Amino acid sequence: MSTQELSGTTALVTGASRGFGRAIAIALSSRGAHVVGVARDRARLGEVHAQLGDTFAPVAADATDPVVAGQLLDQHRPRTLVLNAGAAPLLRPVHQHTWQTFSRNWDVDVQHVFNWTREALLLPLAPGSVVIAISSGAAIKGSPLSGGYAGANATIRFIASYAAAESGQDALGIRFTSVLPQLTAETDLGAAAVAAYAARQGVDIPAFLEGRGPALTPERVGTAICDIAIGSGRDSGSGSGPGPGFGGDQDAFLLTAAGLSPAP
Repeated sequence: MSTQELSGTTALVTGASRGFGRAIAIALSSRGAHVVGVARDRARLGEVHAQLGDTFAPVAADATDPVVAGQLLDQHRPRTLVLNAGAAPLLRPVHQHTWQTFSRNWDVDVQHVFNWTREALLLPLAPGSVVIAISSGAAIKGSPLSGGYAGANATIRFIASYAAAESGQDALGIRFTSVLPQLTAETDLGAAAVAAYAARQGVDIPAFLEGRGPALTPERVGTAICDIAIGSGRDSGSGSGPGPGFGGDQDAFLLTAAGLSPAP
């Protein structure tokens, strides 16, 4: 497959107004896709539209609303669906949370992925479509300062895996996978988490980041999502080249500044 396979297709990205979602929308647009971007922040969506022009259609809406998911998938029938929306966790130790703050990422992140995944299977999306759920490296390593965030993101990975099994069972031809980005200070959410963990360790931010390797940038995330969307490296898992086969049955990928690798 080549990047030209995105030309003339439709991609839909939730949480498209900032951070990873914005970078993903820009990357997909740069490769020829018409991108529908969903977020609640109308002004920030307008900024993305001003940058990308008619290749980007902003939709100001709550991505957790199941009606929004059903209506937009019915209307746009995207070939690429990227589920990136989520809430910023309250960064406190577990005993300083209430149940409401602890469960926030379940109510937002998980509910949003569940609703859109369900609609993608029920519609269903066309064979050859791909649904990519953005999870977090915290799903593997934990995140003791963010309440239920790590568990919620582990469940996002499970939902994508379950949906892949259902697609295979019913011969729908829809790929489902999840991507687990490493902690990075390059987004507002990540910068807040880095500051909180640095303070917990009693060090400044540069000291905390020292030795963690190059930072994962939003632009690198956008490139990685495009690689998965087009199935780049499909044959590389057989030994013909480096890296995972992005077009196969891999249920989840870790994402660092070095790129994608199969999640354990």
